[in-house]
Amino acid sequence: MTGTVAVLRHPDRDVLVQATAARLVTRLVDLQQNGRVPTLALTGGTVATEIYAAVAASPAARAVDWGRVEVWWGDERFVPAEDDERNDRQARTALLDGLPLDPERVHPMPASDGPLTDLDAAASDYARRLRESTAERFDLVLLGVGPDGHVASLFPGFPQLEVEDTGAVAVRNSPKPPPERISLTFPALERTNELWFLVSGAEKADAVRRALAPGTDPHDTPAARPRGACRTLWLLDEAAASALG
Repeated sequence: MTGTVAVLRHPDRDVLVQATAARLVTRLVDLQQNGRVPTLALTGGTVATEIYAAVAASPAARAVDWGRVEVWWGDERFVPAEDDERNDRQARTALLDGLPLDPERVHPMPASDGPLTDLDAAASDYARRLRESTAERFDLVLLGVGPDGHVASLFPGFPQLEVEDTGAVAVRNSPKPPPERISLTFPALERTNELWFLVSGAEKADAVRRALAPGTDPHDTPAARPRGACRTLWLLDEAAASALG
């Protein structure tokens, strides 16, 4: 069962970034005021990194008790830990390294130069950690969308789209470098109360249109599938929304 789906259009990329940063801070504060330890899964990509930086620059971010926030990732590039391609390194540089986070509540995916150098073992380990976590579901999952309609590292036509357990999968021969990745499965991404798509740019417009069109096959446009149990927000700038009419 999925909740409501809403499309929120912003006049340009900067407004999208600033508005989403404010929305994220507010959501975390609201969850904590209701007694929860917010659990969120971060995404990579340029616009997401800009949003993280906007959160870091916001005075309102001090309203969040960051020591009581649980951080996971929706996907990761299987490269060395200090590689700038890694989603967790981008998030740390833009935001996380400047926050008083509890290290025990931050759960990066394995790196290729870590203890688990085998991609399948690394994906299985992340799936195990997710299963053993205390959170029944995420409060919020953030996702980007590629021009081909991929989300996380779930690409059109790839066999990982068929996996129906709430875990993580190894991805090889990614059409977008680097070739080796780890991704949460569709059911794992949908194990969330809210899911926000963060999309900017005219090159994403057709993928957004396809993802929101009734009856689109997720095997062709993976972004057509993930939905939050309570709410799904498509946070777009006008360029990304331009094919919606």
